[in-house]
This record gives sequence, structure tokens and C-alpha cells, in this order.
Amino acid sequence: MIRVAGLPKASTKIPSTFTQLALVCVAVFAPQAGFAQADAATIAELRQQIAQLSARLEQLESDSREEPAEASNNWVNNISVSGDLRTRYENIDDATSFKDRNRNRLRARVDLSATVNDDWSASIGLASGGDDPISTNQTLGNAASTKDIRLDYAYFEYRGIDNLTFTGGKYKNVFYRPGGNAMLWDGDYRPEGLALRYSANGLFFNAATMILESDDRAGQQDKESMWGAQLGYRLAGLTFGAGYYDASVKGSNAFYDADLFGNSADNSGAFLYDYEELELFADYSFMLQDYEVSLFGDYVENLDADTADTGWVIGAGIARALWELSYSYQNLEADAVFATFADSDYGGGGTDAKGHIVSAAYELISNTSVGFTYFMNEQISTGSDYDRLQVDLSVSF
Repeated sequence: MIRVAGLPKASTKIPSTFTQLALVCVAVFAPQAGFAQADAATIAELRQQIAQLSARLEQLESDSREEPAEASNNWVNNISVSGDLRTRYENIDDATSFKDRNRNRLRARVDLSATVNDDWSASIGLASGGDDPISTNQTLGNAASTKDIRLDYAYFEYRGIDNLTFTGGKYKNVFYRPGGNAMLWDGDYRPEGLALRYSANGLFFNAATMILESDDRAGQQDKESMWGAQLGYRLAGLTFGAGYYDASVKGSNAFYDADLFGNSADNSGAFLYDYEELELFADYSFMLQDYEVSLFGDYVENLDADTADTGWVIGAGIARALWELSYSYQNLEADAVFATFADSDYGGGGTDAKGHIVSAAYELISNTSVGFTYFMNEQISTGSDYDRLQVDLSVSF
């Protein structure tokens, strides 16, 4: 019996045109040349083996063409890109200044997120602005100069344990903010360190370490971090809970821009107090006919300060289809919270202010909206008025 050489290995790549030509030559000329003495049964068996070989080669060629496409599809499925762009007109009327301030600002953000495997993921965000830890706005002007793009966040997440998420790097703030208020945390704040989140059956727990300065060459000695924990419960439309945050900064110099942003200073200009902040919060959302109504409140007290140690905010919102409207009143004393991370817009930024916040937004088309926010505030220690109007056009993708 005449035998045919073994099939090629799975990794062998043979061009289809060459394969077909070789098989035709074997099938047509072999009986007349090398196999003239073979009987008809042997030739039939040979041709059957050649047919099987041809089918196997075609399958290998098909697999080699499909593999790159499948790999490409997996890459596309594992990576997501999103972002937003906002233009803003802003008017500031500060009684401590001699004239109003008008400016146009831009914010651009891009997020790249990847699913590494079933348990791990990673995200990188770029944003406009400078090194301000609580703002990604960029003021337009300077003869159309180019604008900065910075690393907004870069972090990993691990979800290999049920109901738990571990986060590390420069990450999006994990602490719950009732009504989205920014009394303790500005919306642009990206902590640096490690965080943990737990959520199951309505119960949630958030905890984080937040690096203030990790290099002791900066002169902050060992007082370089902040930590916090938050425990809450969700029941239908009601969310309530408590938090505790500790920034051991007493005697340290300012961490950003040589400014305490309203916090009290000692005779050397360093922080007068630590910030041992106890927070109580609640919010409630419900439907009233076709309207979604929300109510919220947030209270904080610095247990280390002697005076000017409390802050609170109450607010309400209403939304329907394409529009929403909200109002809040806030009173934030000078040493109630660590001011470096508090709202950068309210009262000019930081603490030591009280007053109203009104905002509205309307969705023009999908992913495109216009809105405004108006701050009518007063600096507590001086009694000076501070008004701020922001008009925004936002698009997201």
C-alpha cells in the first residue's frame, strides 16, 4: 500500500493557490508516472487520502484568517473610550475686589478604560487645566495660546471578591455625596492612595487613604496623609449614613498654592488644627406625578477645632424629562472641613462662607445640554458679598 506523508502541523501556513496546484499535480500525473504499476484500488485509496488532506489544509487556512479578526474583536470589546467637553461663561462679583470679573473657560476630559480580565480593570483619564487638585477648567485667552492637558486620574480596580471593590492609584472619589453637594469634596477632586468599597443588600461602606505629600523632602515631616470611612444604607429612595475623615495637618504648611483656603493658621502660617471631621448625611428621592423630586441634607463637625467648627447644607431638586432645577443653602465655617478639597466655586473656594446655590439644566438633544449655576454667598468672617454666575454648554460622548 502506498502511504501519503503526514498532515502539516496546525501552525503551518500554506498558500491556498499553491496547495491546490500541488494536489492537482499529484492526482493527475501520479497514476501515469510513479504509480503505473499500482492497481485501481490503491489509486482510489490514494485519492481519498489526498481529498482528506485538502480538506484539512483548507480548515487550517480558514482558522489562520479568523484568528486575527477574533483578537481584534476582543481588543475592541475590552477597551472603552468616553469623554465630555464644556464651555463656560463666568461672571464674578467679589466685594473685596474693585470690579467684576468676566471670563470664558473650557473643560475637556477623556476616559480610557480597559477590562484586563474577569477580576481586574484599569482606567486612565486626561483633562484640561493645570495642577489645581480641584479644578480642570482652562481660561481662554493669552492670544489663543495652547492649553495644558494633564493626568486627571490613573487607577486599577479589583473585583475578585463578591460585593467588594479595591482601588489603587489616583482615583475617582469613592465617598458618597448626598445630592451631589460639594461641601466636603469638590467634584473634580481625585484622591491618591488606596480605597475600598462594599455594597450588599442596601448596606454600603466606603474607606480610603488620601496622600497629601508622600515625599518627606517637601518638609511636611510625617504629616502627609488623610484617611476616611463612610457607612450608609439605602432603602427605596432613602439613603442615609455617617462618615469620619482625619487629616492630621496641625503645624504643617499649606499643601497647595501656599494657601489654607479659609482654614485657620497659627503664628507661623501653618494649620492651626487637625481636621477630625464627623459627617451625618441623608437624601430622599421620590416621584410626584411626572416629576422626580429629591431632598438632601449634610452636616459636618471638626472635633479638633475650638470654634468655627461646623458646616451644613440642605437642598432640593426637581426634574422632568429634559430639564432639572435645584436649590441649596450652605453654611460652612472656617475650620469645619479641610478646605483644600472643598468646593472651588462656593464663596470663592474653600471654607468661611454661607449662602445660596441655584442651578438649572436643559438637554437640547441627546448628550448635549445647557445650564447655569448662580452662587449668592457671603464670607462669614468679613461679611463681604460674593456672587458668581456660570453659564455652560456641555457635550458628552
